[in-house]
Amino acid sequence: MSVADVKKSAQERMVKSLETLRADLAKVRTGRAHTGILDHVTVDYYGSPTAISQVANLTLVDARTIGVQPFEKKMAGAIEKAIRDADLGLNPAAQGDMIRVPTPPLTEERRKEMVKLVKGEGEDAKIAVRNIRRDANEGLKKLVKDKAISEDDERRGTDDIQKLTDKFIVDIDKMLAEKEKEVLTV
Repeated sequence: MSVADVKKSAQERMVKSLETLRADLAKVRTGRAHTGILDHVTVDYYGSPTAISQVANLTLVDARTIGVQPFEKKMAGAIEKAIRDADLGLNPAAQGDMIRVPTPPLTEERRKEMVKLVKGEGEDAKIAVRNIRRDANEGLKKLVKDKAISEDDERRGTDDIQKLTDKFIVDIDKMLAEKEKEVLTV
């Protein structure tokens, strides 16, 4: 194990934290419709819970409506029930063999709640990045203790890891600002 290995490991873990945040923010509902809202909704497909995207085609009909086209016509009722039961505040309506899911406009109060939720997700991501920094710094200290690297190498490695941490914190802040703007846009 070397300083480069510790830095590479820390960077990979920080990238994963950023990707997790990006996925979590995609689930937060904004005023516009997007198919990502239904990503975590599961439907009972022959006895096993299956993601809606695996049993139906998801499209945007217009800015406020998601179209769900089941691959099998008999699944329409189960999909409609799954969306209604997912507690997303959505009320799907069947139209022939297609299910239309209109997204109601958000109230000002609900928008503010969403912003709080977004900030909470961002804070969790920042905590994860800081924990990765702490683990990397402990790894460097262990290398010094085992006499694998010098104290100067440890100091340089610690500085590099801090710069990496700062970069990822800035990226998280940018993502939060974009999502907050998206949520507050009427």
